[in-house]
Amino acid sequence: MSLEYRVQSPIDNEILETFDTATDEEIQSVIAKATSAYDDWSALTLAQRGEALGRLAQLFRDNKEELAKISCIEMGKPLAEMIEETEFSADIIQYYADNGEKFAAEQTIDTPDGDAVVRRLPIGPLVGVMPWNFPYYQVARFIGPNLMLGNTIILKHAEICPRSALAVEKLVREAGLPEGVYNHVFANHHQIADIIADDRIQGVSLTGSERAGAAVAAQAGKHLKKSVLELGGTDPYVILDTDDVAAAAKQAWETRMVNTGQACNSNKRLIVMDDIYDEFVAELVTLAEAMKPATWETHEEGTYTPLSSRNAAEKLRRQLDDAIAAGATLHAGGELAEKGAYLSPAVITGIPRGSESYYDEFFGPVAEVYKVSSDEEALEVANDSRYGLGGAVLSTDEDRAKALAAKLKVGMANVNTPAGEGAELPFGGVKRSGYGRELGPLGMDEFVNKQLYYVAK
Repeated sequence: MSLEYRVQSPIDNEILETFDTATDEEIQSVIAKATSAYDDWSALTLAQRGEALGRLAQLFRDNKEELAKISCIEMGKPLAEMIEETEFSADIIQYYADNGEKFAAEQTIDTPDGDAVVRRLPIGPLVGVMPWNFPYYQVARFIGPNLMLGNTIILKHAEICPRSALAVEKLVREAGLPEGVYNHVFANHHQIADIIADDRIQGVSLTGSERAGAAVAAQAGKHLKKSVLELGGTDPYVILDTDDVAAAAKQAWETRMVNTGQACNSNKRLIVMDDIYDEFVAELVTLAEAMKPATWETHEEGTYTPLSSRNAAEKLRRQLDDAIAAGATLHAGGELAEKGAYLSPAVITGIPRGSESYYDEFFGPVAEVYKVSSDEEALEVANDSRYGLGGAVLSTDEDRAKALAAKLKVGMANVNTPAGEGAELPFGGVKRSGYGRELGPLGMDEFVNKQLYYVAK
């Protein structure tokens, strides 16, 4: 059996189950099913598709604890966080069930010589390549708008989340969606390239690494397919001032530790004014040093769970070593456990601007802190990134925070909150964070034929 798709405990690295990679014949069968199902699925009314998605959303809610435990075992996230993710996934699917008709409504265009409308129509079978860090949320934000629109789906999940992939497929069947409308496949990278190249496939969405995004974008471009990419970031989190440094540090720390730091739009770079910087760093160090290891079942405040895999933990440790070699100071944490995927939460400062480490994404429990002495310098540091996913500016003076946030070169700028979250809020970035948007009304405006329908007078 192939070890590519596997359940491998991040607690102790034990392989619990393995799954065979799909054969080329199975891949062709899946493409055929998605293509065949498209005609009937797209012919349904939006209301009919919305009813099916509403049933799927309810099944996510009804099975949230079972679903959460499946993914916790696979990638180590605390149970409470995974239950919350499953609930959010249900909300996303329900959001499109409730609003899809409005988002796909015809748009009238004034023209003197005829009647013109823009119709928003589905385009056909799509392939989604999803990551492990949010096993249900990532899937929901791709399938919610696209199934509602009338497209069909072929989904490749992360190699370490096979049970999560199977669980979603089971719920889709229970919700009564016709066979072939949603298909998961344990494909390898070469097979995904073949799927993208197939003339029957009309688009591809990927959430993952910059390297994976570049490969998929190249394949999509070669075959003239629409693509949407979300590729991570080094989001700035700017603290201009605060009445309570300890509380500000705690909020920043707790935000950074969500999902053990493995969130694309996490507050990866903490940019702090010099008058509160020393106290802020000291508070972070105190919080970091108090953290104790736990499992997804025993997690509580003040504890941390493992990263998704031993490889991820080892990579993060190498990144810390590189930053230290470049001149940074590691104040706390960064200790790699002998087994499993545990790396103790870390606080690091003084990563030199211009070094490779400065531009790296630390995908794990690492708080990078940078000292600035003016709003102008804070903005300069915030925008000095190859990525542009999200960013936040916090201040007791809302106008001051708004003025700086408005100049962030990111896809999502937030004022006095770590991040705006909701099924209705578009998600996506610029620069090397990718392109396209998911969630909100814009999430249903990507894989769509915005067809001009013109009748001459």
